[in-house]
Amino acid sequence: MLKSKTFVKKTRSGGVMKVVREHYLRDDIWCGSEVCTECKQDSAVLQRDACIESSLCPYPHYLVPDTNIVLRQIDVLEDPVIRNVIILQTVLQEVRHRSAPVYKRLKDIIHEQGRHFYTFTNEHHRETFIEREPGESANDRNDRAIRVAVKWYSQHLKTAESGSDGLKVVLLTNDQGNKLKAEENGLVVYKFDEYIKSLIGNPELVDCLALSNDDKNEVTSSKVLFPEHLPLSKVQAGIKSGSFLQGTFRASRDNYLEATVFVQGEGEDSTEVLIQGLQNLNRAVHQDVVAVQLLPKNQWVAPSSVVLQDDGAAKDDNVDEDEEEKVLTGPLTETARRATGKVVGIIKRNWRPFCGMLNVSQIKESTRHLFTPADRHIPRIRIETRQASTLAGQRIMVAIDGWPKDSRYPNGHFVRSLGGAGEKDTEEEVLLLEHDVPHQAFSQAVLSFLPKMPWSITPEDMAQRQDLRHLTVCSVDPPGCTDIDDALHYRELENGKLEVGVHIADVSHFIRPGNALDKEAANRGTTVYLCGKRIDMVPELLSSNLCSLRSNVERFAFSCIWELNHKAEILKTRFTKSVINSKASLTYAEAQMRIDDASKNDDITKSLRGLNKLAKILKRKRIENGALTLSSLEVRFHMDSETHDPIDLQTKELVETNSMVEEFMLLANISVAQKIYDEFPESALLRKHPAPPPSNYDILIKAAKSKNVMIHTDSAKALADSLDVAKVDGFQYFNTLLRILATRCMMQAVYFCSGMDSDFHHYGLASPIYTHFTSPIRRYADIIVHRLLAVAIGADSTYPDLMDKHKQSTLCNNLNYRHKMSQYAQRASVAFHTQLFFKTRGILNEEGFVLFVRKNAIIVLIPKFGLEGTVFFDSKDKASPNLVFDEEGPTLKVEQHTFHIFDQVKVTISLDDSNIQHQKIRMALTEPVIPGVSVPVPEAEPQAKKQKLDR
Repeated sequence: MLKSKTFVKKTRSGGVMKVVREHYLRDDIWCGSEVCTECKQDSAVLQRDACIESSLCPYPHYLVPDTNIVLRQIDVLEDPVIRNVIILQTVLQEVRHRSAPVYKRLKDIIHEQGRHFYTFTNEHHRETFIEREPGESANDRNDRAIRVAVKWYSQHLKTAESGSDGLKVVLLTNDQGNKLKAEENGLVVYKFDEYIKSLIGNPELVDCLALSNDDKNEVTSSKVLFPEHLPLSKVQAGIKSGSFLQGTFRASRDNYLEATVFVQGEGEDSTEVLIQGLQNLNRAVHQDVVAVQLLPKNQWVAPSSVVLQDDGAAKDDNVDEDEEEKVLTGPLTETARRATGKVVGIIKRNWRPFCGMLNVSQIKESTRHLFTPADRHIPRIRIETRQASTLAGQRIMVAIDGWPKDSRYPNGHFVRSLGGAGEKDTEEEVLLLEHDVPHQAFSQAVLSFLPKMPWSITPEDMAQRQDLRHLTVCSVDPPGCTDIDDALHYRELENGKLEVGVHIADVSHFIRPGNALDKEAANRGTTVYLCGKRIDMVPELLSSNLCSLRSNVERFAFSCIWELNHKAEILKTRFTKSVINSKASLTYAEAQMRIDDASKNDDITKSLRGLNKLAKILKRKRIENGALTLSSLEVRFHMDSETHDPIDLQTKELVETNSMVEEFMLLANISVAQKIYDEFPESALLRKHPAPPPSNYDILIKAAKSKNVMIHTDSAKALADSLDVAKVDGFQYFNTLLRILATRCMMQAVYFCSGMDSDFHHYGLASPIYTHFTSPIRRYADIIVHRLLAVAIGADSTYPDLMDKHKQSTLCNNLNYRHKMSQYAQRASVAFHTQLFFKTRGILNEEGFVLFVRKNAIIVLIPKFGLEGTVFFDSKDKASPNLVFDEEGPTLKVEQHTFHIFDQVKVTISLDDSNIQHQKIRMALTEPVIPGVSVPVPEAEPQAKKQKLDR
């Protein structure tokens, strides 16, 4: 049966277009129930004995949630207790339009076989499709469609199952109007919370209920604490007229009464508006998109230098705000004032489930408690739970439901427990969740696109590729590396010239554009390396097996091959898809030993020596062009093979072969960047590194000046040259410290699409163009670059998204975000393992260097452990010493001693685990000795441990 849908839509040019869509109605859409004998279905999803123990529904029943239940209560629906659910097409389509994350979560539940969620295509079923009536809103029509489908199911199953005690279909809705109409139609209908509270065996599910608007009123006081948010229409009009600004709300980590709103201007221009005080912050949460109104200039203020954590007992909703905010005000100079505003509306919430811990209420029998998120940018959240005593001391996840104008804190609900605080697995899970690292197991849909095993190279494959299996190819990687992206070869040609090849795993052969595997890799963006753990971007079959260029197996590669002369000048470059057979998988140290061992003269060693010789020439040329050699201390943990706890901590040593591999990877990336840009000037995916603004270098110049060393920062070359000659007699470590400090001055390198930007320059590498081609197993950007290069050389076909600069640019934004979060997650993992390491070490006394000087503290670097920490000179529990801070130096005078950057000091290092959620490495000064400030040197280690226990 054929129906037609007619609607009009506005075109880009402002015209109106009439659209007529054919809508087929069918009578062969099955109900999906085991009970049914009428439908000719192959396999039923909904069970015959659909029993969930409920005091409201003591009979077998199927559940039909409406759209708002799915959107608001997805946390409950994800619980394995909830089974045999009918998801109507009407609901699925509405959820898809209104929330992509909830839609994905719902689809994941539907694909889980044990859950028995069935999608019923009611919009195409002859008996359940309904037309929208004149004057009926789209929302009312959808509600009616849901009721009609529930009624059809009830009657359909009744005829299939004789007797009224049989199976029933229960509609779940929180919409009062919809509920009344359903009751009039004789349907079984309940409010969602009524139904969940009726589940006899699962009282804990009640905690996961998101608060409905009716419930929110009960939790709050009568006093209005915050101004009303303006409706979206007024906000948009205000932004258009220029009376409001739209920007991203960034809460302060150190002061819960302060935030900035980042307003993106035209091109590179952007401004920051300062927000101070509860009323002006007006219930915005970190990373929300908000509308702000600037205050009159006489009300502008300066950023506060006070550290304010919102901890301790819950602030009452009737708390005196002026009292709370008194600490913000300080002496104001005209120059310190910043553009200040207030939040007038929320354009887009950025709420996600937050990890943290429960502050159990002091009131006995209370079910209302405050939750403190691990992320200090997020306010505390008020939740209702009956399992507070169980959850105390656990890391839990909580979602925000809303923030009424008469509540001091947002209201939320418990989602799930992650495990005991301080436990390694729990803390790792928190770290991944808080840095938004996708780490769930790959779904069946993703895995279905992997090649079938056993896999082998076919004659058809060989016909499409160049056979390079005869070449002496080898890979050089860190120890324990199983995802080998790259391999190299070197040989002397008959014409006296040299040939070098960089062979990169051909991941794009296995991951085809647009399938589930490709979408998952694009979303993950990068492999994340934590201490002792790797979260893969692609499934292990590819990352550690079929794509990994392991030794003595045939593998597909994408090869970049150069012909060079002995001065390492490129004469010819070619790119080809190939088949290689690596002759050796070496570690950096093994490769170095081969190069250095004069008795070795096999093919692999000879080619390594040739590569190393060329790499040194390439590196010298790069540095002459102004490339920077910066430094940052990377640490390596030695893990206990049983407990996987860190037993030793060392900074990583770099050998020549690290540099050798790096030089050829850089050369390949530059060669490929030029090739894809020449072919696709509008849609090449490139990587740039912006030059830092001059003010970024202030601290570096001051630090060097304090040791009478001049640093020039007019260009990368000037900086590189001054770093090369920066030396201080008797202070061997000075140059490394200077390079570490220079690294901190740099901007973040980013991916971008060539058609959306004009500045391609890579500052750190001093290269006019650059991309990432050499690590497609662990970076999605490289997969796109492989696809572009394959199209450029005619080895693969193109597809629309690859040539769409807007889509490419959106992809780059996600890759930049994932890359940044992965770096933060890696740092957090190192910090956590450092804490584990020091947990059993008692108090250590180590040498360090002052890296930064602050108003009340010095930041010290301990080279032995690659560890940075802060020595505070003012503490709550004792009188502050006399402190004089000079910003020009910068120097800090503590009593009679003056600290400068790069001063050598000795500090004690110990773990402070008094706050289980935010454990810290504490440092205290032992040398220089300052009476009343420095601490005595701890005794030898066994006593130190004892001393820690006695405390």
